[in-house]
Amino acid sequence: MTDQATAPGPDAAAPARHRGLSAVAWPVLGLAIAVTVWWGCTEVFAINTVVLPSPPEVVDGFNRYREFLITETWHTAYATVLGFVLSVLVGVLIGIAIAAWRPFERMFSPLLVAFNAVPKVALAPLMLIWFGYGRTPILAMAFMVCFFPIVLSTATGLTSTPADLAELARSMDASRLQTFARVRLPAALPQIFVGLKVAMPLAVIGVVVGEMQYGESGLGTIIVQTSGQGDTATAFAAISLLAAVSIVLYYVLVLVERLLLPWVRATTSRR
Repeated sequence: MTDQATAPGPDAAAPARHRGLSAVAWPVLGLAIAVTVWWGCTEVFAINTVVLPSPPEVVDGFNRYREFLITETWHTAYATVLGFVLSVLVGVLIGIAIAAWRPFERMFSPLLVAFNAVPKVALAPLMLIWFGYGRTPILAMAFMVCFFPIVLSTATGLTSTPADLAELARSMDASRLQTFARVRLPAALPQIFVGLKVAMPLAVIGVVVGEMQYGESGLGTIIVQTSGQGDTATAFAAISLLAAVSIVLYYVLVLVERLLLPWVRATTSRR
């Protein structure tokens, strides 16, 4: 046996480290380019701060109200998570009902589509009458915005069980409940998570719209108040925090998906 054949192979962990560095480096580079272009535009075109503050002015706006902004960020994040969880609970149940019982689908699918087609902002005055000011209409707005993708992804996933798995369950005389719990639901989870990842940023949008309309706290309320006062630097700081909340919650959901569904990445290819 030659020395070449007995020589140790390359470090197997190197590709993993390279992917980890790339996953961090590319987003950081993209953010740096975006901030540089933004800053350059404000300097080259001498844009008024009220119209578009520069990044240093946004940082200054954040520093002036740091504790207050962080507190309001937690309020918005909490409302987002709560509205999202409510949407998941109700949306998954309705998706299961649509997939399990054809008459239910025929009765309510058109109504769900019609409900999703209605601009939720059009319901804002009515929700004020129904719920008044406070947290309830904010949660209701978040629920309405991100509810439909969860229903659709759940129903689609449960009605798209691979034929070979369904045939295997029938050949083993599995009951309908056993087939659902051990075959249909696990097979549908990747599709369900697609709907969840679509719904999560929508929940942030719903909460912010609700805070702008009926909120007494939260980043949406700050954006309305500071913009009305001409303090767009603080408004942009609040918007930046909203973006950070959306990114963090989205990637937490991605992490949960990877932990619960490790076979998805192992059995699929991006090429």
